[in-house]
Amino acid sequence: MPRPPFLLTMPESHDTATIFASPHSGRDYPWEFIRESQLDERTIRTSEDAFVDQLFDAAPECGAPLLTTAVPRAYVDLNRSSEELDPALISGVRQTGHNPRISSGLGVIPRVVAGGREIRNGKISLTEARRRLDLFYHPYHQKLAALMDDNCQRFGFSLLFDCHSMPHEALSATTFPVDARPEIVLGDRFGAACDPELVESVETEFTGAGLRVSRNLPFAGAHVTQRYGRPAEGLHAIQIEIDRSLYMDEVALRPNANFEDFRMVLRRVIAGLSELGRREIHEAAE
Repeated sequence: MPRPPFLLTMPESHDTATIFASPHSGRDYPWEFIRESQLDERTIRTSEDAFVDQLFDAAPECGAPLLTTAVPRAYVDLNRSSEELDPALISGVRQTGHNPRISSGLGVIPRVVAGGREIRNGKISLTEARRRLDLFYHPYHQKLAALMDDNCQRFGFSLLFDCHSMPHEALSATTFPVDARPEIVLGDRFGAACDPELVESVETEFTGAGLRVSRNLPFAGAHVTQRYGRPAEGLHAIQIEIDRSLYMDEVALRPNANFEDFRMVLRRVIAGLSELGRREIHEAAE
């Protein structure tokens, strides 16, 4: 059976403008992709936001849609522009200007996984790249855009949380003191993707759960927040990055002993973030 391009779980009662999405937690690797890779099956998984879809699976119980995908990031990256095609990987693509993501191998069809390790020897065809986009990338974004537009029509605005995880070591190069490094990074593209008061309320939900939070450092938000965050039109988007060491063994790629406890902490945060969608609706009605 063909792989579904996305997995959408809708609440029984859709009563909030909040949406949760996890574009990088897919782990259904096509056999032919694994066969052609020069990496072992564990190494090829290092680009995943492993288990993030499970961490946010309480969203529908809180009244909010949850959009995920089974397709892995190493196969097609849903948090890139469809135009970010890598000429070093895809035959027939011309280099146009300098794009640091493409140059580092992290275009919409990735050339490398975490640590810069190349997925395969040789190139793929432009036909194959477009096939992946048509089968998985475009349907995912069409559905996400439809959810955002539907919320605007139903509630007057939409609030998207684009959910990710970050390696613990990603914070080692920052200026944060070791004992004050954030566990959660909220990216709103420095105010361009979400109303500042909403971002403040979101940060309060996380800090109220006992989590250290930073904004836009070291991650300010990528394609999804840039594409869907248009506050002047009532479309708000925030990228959430979670320190993986809070809930998983990053080497073994499995949940750690704290997984369920952290999941319960996040359930309370998810409920609060879903309530923001109702609060804003209520305030608008007043």
